Amino acid sequence: MALRIAIFDDNKNIRESIGMLLKTVPEFELVGSFSHVLDCVDDVKESQPDIVLMDIEMPGMTGIEAVKAIKKDLPHIQVLMQTVFEDDDRVFDSICAGASGYILKNHLNTRLVDAINELQFGGSPMSPSIARKVLGKLQQHSADIRPEEAPDYRLTPREKEVLACIVNGLSYKMIADQLNISYETVRSHVKKIYEKLHVASLTEAVAKAINQRIV
Repeated sequence: MALRIAIFDDNKNIRESIGMLLKTVPEFELVGSFSHVLDCVDDVKESQPDIVLMDIEMPGMTGIEAVKAIKKDLPHIQVLMQTVFEDDDRVFDSICAGASGYILKNHLNTRLVDAINELQFGGSPMSPSIARKVLGKLQQHSADIRPEEAPDYRLTPREKEVLACIVNGLSYKMIADQLNISYETVRSHVKKIYEKLHVASLTEAVAKAINQRIV
């Protein structure tokens, strides 16, 4: 069964470019392409995507507000934010609103397909520069909180290595290269880390790792 994808972007050229890129992947199906988010909940309900690609700067209502609205009514929908901005507050607000991942528009041609696949298998893709900014905010926030005593999550030495790489903002591919393992092996380790830490996203895993000093 094809992975159903909807696009929200006020730039027609970008919508068309993304649509053409998605059509090169047989496992993807473009089910909606929208120029605004004023009716985003109804649009998502009608098109029934598995994943939404959301521009952060939209007319009349921001992409961040749209994510909040979509996740409130349809919490199972995965949302990948896309933008030209690398502003810390926008990144943090997008994730707090419920976005599952974040990618810069200048990485779309090289990272979009991989990012969608990561979302499909439970990952939280972010451009490395974005990940470092978000992690920096988490670390700054956790510095003001008394660290919790970490229970024994029974992470293997390799899983701790992978988690440490995630905390440092490395992408799956970068982790694979650094640890000399395959991309699929990294994804398998991350899935087990999520299960053992009882988290559902990269951000939650990093927050728990930092606050409980797991790595």
